Amino acid sequence: MAPVPQGGTIAVTGSAGFIGGWTVKRLLNRGYRVRACVRDITDDSKTGFLKQMGAYQSGRLTLHTADLDNDGCFDSIFAGCHGVCHLSHVSDYDDPDYVKRVCDHIIASVNASQTITRVVVTSSIAAVISEADLQELVRRPVCYEDRYPDETNPKRSPAKGQGYSMGKVAAQRAFSDAAHQSGRWDAITCCPADNVGPIQSAHQKDMGPWQHNIEMMLLGKYFQNGAYRPWMTVDVRDTADCHIGLLESVDVHNGERYIAWSTDARNVEDICADIDRLLPEIGHATPEVTDPFPERIQAREQEFRGVWAGCELRNDRIRNLLGIEFRPLDESVRDCVESLLGVAGVVPVVRDGFTTTK
Repeated sequence: MAPVPQGGTIAVTGSAGFIGGWTVKRLLNRGYRVRACVRDITDDSKTGFLKQMGAYQSGRLTLHTADLDNDGCFDSIFAGCHGVCHLSHVSDYDDPDYVKRVCDHIIASVNASQTITRVVVTSSIAAVISEADLQELVRRPVCYEDRYPDETNPKRSPAKGQGYSMGKVAAQRAFSDAAHQSGRWDAITCCPADNVGPIQSAHQKDMGPWQHNIEMMLLGKYFQNGAYRPWMTVDVRDTADCHIGLLESVDVHNGERYIAWSTDARNVEDICADIDRLLPEIGHATPEVTDPFPERIQAREQEFRGVWAGCELRNDRIRNLLGIEFRPLDESVRDCVESLLGVAGVVPVVRDGFTTTK
């Protein structure tokens, strides 16, 4: 199908979120008209930053209430749109029937529009690397777009913590299958890695684990990652640009997916130490990481770290397609910290001799 026209109208679900807010901003910067879908347009604590954008004042950006739990909520919003960035999270990834129902009613709105030619569906690297058996990463260590978790493993179930990954894979397939049946639009999947970077609104510090983890570091307490996995990062602004590039590309095809990540990987405790290295002016009192895992898991720390160290992170496909150069993690961490201080008013724990202000 055709890419979206330059200056066309794009609907963005989840526009109040961390990635969604940046996707709205970057689309506007590229000249598009944007219909920003949020859960509650009247909640200024979450939508105020969108209403402060100049394009909202001119009318090029419009805000629309759309609750994913309500079938048909996108019907009028999608009418006349050229493309959709579907970034919203469902409220329960552990319920596959619910995930399917949400996908089905969004797809019905796309079909009803008769104008949308491309949908970019936001997935996650969890749909690439989340394994019920970590040894599967030893057997298949190259992490790229055609890698899927072992779906034959009987432990791959919501009860075993795999619901998020399963839901993301199911959504990808639902949209690409529906697009194929329609023949009038295509669905391209973007799998972002661990998003780090600046927030645009105070509420966004809690709308994603990674910026919240950095907040906790500033406040003096944070936790070891599950299975001792390092952060596998991408700057949130680069994730937004990848979504837009996939909307615009003439070289993508229905059902394809692309990973948005820089291939930077860094342990959580090193991220924390980086705050003082990157912004020594703060005088951050770097805390020790809290390891909440039982002794039987802690005893396998080096084994788990070895598995992750053996993984090969690849981003050839999206770099070759879009020509994107991903920001270094240092820039993302620095900008995240400064936005937590300036936008969210986080007051860090500092060493003796340093002072903090609200």
